[in-house]
Amino acid sequence: MYDFLIVGAGFSGCVLAQQIASILNKRVLLIDKRNHIAGNAYDYYNEAGILVHKYGPHIFHTNSQKVFNYLSRFTEWIYYQHKVLASVDGKKVPIPINLNTINELYGLRLSEREMQDFYQSIRVPFDKITNSEEVVVNKVGYDLYEKFFKHYTKKQWNLWPSELQPSVCARIPVRTNRDDRYFTDKYQVMPKYGYAEMFKKMIRHSNIHLMLQTDYKDIAPTIPHGKVIYTGPIDSFFDYKFGKLPYRSLEFEFVTLDKERFQETAQVNYPNEYDYTRIAEFKYITGQNHPKTTIAFEFPTDSGDPYYPIPKNENIELYKKYKEEADKMTNVWFLGRLGTYQYYNMDQVVAQALAFFENKLNK
Repeated sequence: MYDFLIVGAGFSGCVLAQQIASILNKRVLLIDKRNHIAGNAYDYYNEAGILVHKYGPHIFHTNSQKVFNYLSRFTEWIYYQHKVLASVDGKKVPIPINLNTINELYGLRLSEREMQDFYQSIRVPFDKITNSEEVVVNKVGYDLYEKFFKHYTKKQWNLWPSELQPSVCARIPVRTNRDDRYFTDKYQVMPKYGYAEMFKKMIRHSNIHLMLQTDYKDIAPTIPHGKVIYTGPIDSFFDYKFGKLPYRSLEFEFVTLDKERFQETAQVNYPNEYDYTRIAEFKYITGQNHPKTTIAFEFPTDSGDPYYPIPKNENIELYKKYKEEADKMTNVWFLGRLGTYQYYNMDQVVAQALAFFENKLNK
């Protein structure tokens, strides 16, 4: 008899398994349909001995000291600040757009003080923002929107920015200084020995029993258990009774090269060229020294593992129907990106899991 059955061995599932097992001293059965733990953050050493991220680059960053301190119990860190270039008009320029981007792209010599006036001169204001195109154009006008955002978004989502909720592009900053870091969070680090090792330590407890390549519906009727924490797709749990929630997925083409470096930074975006959206080079991210390098070409697709909930109004309304069903259940809780149909960063998922434990379980 298990006190808890936790479905999904990603951040939500493993954090809660660890908390329940160690603090509540309850028995936990942790399952996952895949053949590994760590969810989409899973990493491994390929045939060349290079540490790669199976599901694309996962860069850890947070402003939460609580989240950072919690994960520090299971890993040492290396410091890493992510930098990204975008291939635009035959040049590779920094993104998010900053002072260096504008000066290099347009052949200008603007100062930080002049940048604000520059943005003001090209932006197209809207009284009410209704979609992601308006978010960007309201900040930087149509030319920069066309160069950096319009076609990249179409490749990423198979939808034009005008078809997506404002939240999609509202996440992207625009800067007036020369700060070329992709993130500005207080803590910008990577697990020293990889994500998979961090997760292994997190769930190393006698009260936790792990089963991989296991489907919830196959074992739920046969293995005695108490409460259920479900971090898989909420529509799957309810057998898609209201229809399938749309997701955008990704496919990767990994290539190992007989050279130390392939590109100038860990990530280069291609907003207007090629079918892929970006090329990632993992050694920048992991800090690994190796005579060879592995890169990954990233191709968005409609089929495959669910990565990104598609933020359109009709999808949110469909999710609300499943949420109403979930709220009726007294012994099952839904968490994480798939369980709540929300796009969360890794630290946000950890914070959600810790808050759920404190507010719901540890009373």
